[in-house]
Amino acid sequence: MTTSRLRGVIAAAATPVHPDFSPDIARLLPHLRRLLEEGCDAINLLGTTGEATSFSVRQRLAVMQSVKDAGLPMERFMVGTGVCALDDSAVLTQAAADLGFAGALVLPPFFYPGPDGTALLGYVDALVERLKPGALALYLYHIPQNTNVPWPIETVAVLARQHAGLLAGIKDSSGELAYSRAVVKAVPGFDVFPSSEATLCDATQEGFAGCISATTNLTAADAQIAWRLQGRDEGRTAAARAAAQRSVLAKEALVSSVKAALALRYDDPEWARTCPPLQARTPAQRQALRSELEKAGWKFSIEAA
Repeated sequence: MTTSRLRGVIAAAATPVHPDFSPDIARLLPHLRRLLEEGCDAINLLGTTGEATSFSVRQRLAVMQSVKDAGLPMERFMVGTGVCALDDSAVLTQAAADLGFAGALVLPPFFYPGPDGTALLGYVDALVERLKPGALALYLYHIPQNTNVPWPIETVAVLARQHAGLLAGIKDSSGELAYSRAVVKAVPGFDVFPSSEATLCDATQEGFAGCISATTNLTAADAQIAWRLQGRDEGRTAAARAAAQRSVLAKEALVSSVKAALALRYDDPEWARTCPPLQARTPAQRQALRSELEKAGWKFSIEAA
């Protein structure tokens, strides 16, 4: 049975990389600490923003182990463990449980086109069968614009019943708030996390458990105000400011924009590097991004990580 329920502002953390595109642990760990200090209730490690699909299983396991070894609060971390190969997903998910992560974020099987609800049920059943009893909370990852495989709401409802106590919620990165609302309605008690900070000021009223957002790498402080002060003018103002900055970052490829902004924040161009095929922002593009973010209310704090 799961014992941890993640709530509130969750950053989909970016992963800095070395020139050979391997994870840069020395830069990553201070960034994770800073996110927690600035207002994040939890962190989603190795998701889309963390470029997880660009890393091998070995590299992902090393990143996960580094978080444990650094003494970071494991009860405040979920980690992406879904890959194409079922056995690799099981290895990563069980490792997350063994290391003490609070949750694992699981993609649908995303290579073969068009799996129906029955196929998706079978996939999750097979994954769960490979985990030791008492594993960590599982969260479905709905990002159909990347996977071309949505989690149908009726399938989510069946999975929630079949794996009650293990399957805890869903991250909805579709950008379609109607989907999040429909899951809330169809699966009572399921933890639904939209991907935009704009939803935080009315999250409890909507039935959301918080948000898991790429742009919270930059907007953590405002996001926490929006979450904490729901229904109040100050909370709505903070949510609007975070949403405006998110809009700037999302004008171009989001991962590259987030990493470019972090390079500016930390005065460290190494942070701007992305794994192929993503392309890093040029120095000129980073400065243009800085100008746009400042107009949207962002105040850069230039200090080394």
